[in-house]
Amino acid sequence: AYCLLRGGPGMTQAPRVAILNANYIATRLGEEFPILYKGPDGRVAHECIIDTRPLKDSAGVSVDDIAKRLVDCGFHAPTMSFPVSGTLMVEPTESETKAELDRFCDAMLAIREEARDIEEGRMDAENNPLKNAPHTVEDLVGDWDRPYTREQACFPPGAFRVDKY
Repeated sequence: AYCLLRGGPGMTQAPRVAILNANYIATRLGEEFPILYKGPDGRVAHECIIDTRPLKDSAGVSVDDIAKRLVDCGFHAPTMSFPVSGTLMVEPTESETKAELDRFCDAMLAIREEARDIEEGRMDAENNPLKNAPHTVEDLVGDWDRPYTREQACFPPGAFRVDKY
């Protein structure tokens, strides 16, 4: 049904848009995260492999921490540690809007800033939004004893305020 609805021109346009989307993400995130497997022209194919391993060394932040923090932003975590251990493989489809791509990039850049806060000693290395993620709806009620705000925990950049995991 998908193929019939798209037709021949739509079926050849779909991978072009998916490749464009992956390169948009790689370009937006490339200054803060190493991007693996770029071609000689600096471009990626239909997927963008984000290397998060440097954050493990500099801030103690693992790919798992980042994936769980993305849940706080309302994203299902991308493929983790494939094809390279400690990385995120992002494969945006042709149906992703630019607004959604920007929301994802904003969330990843905010996660990088949180890791930078750990690196520079502005945030505790163990008790921080990255290590405590995901922050569930239960975290919104009751006592709060963490050194960061509930808003920072539960509604980071990129998160919608209309629902909560």
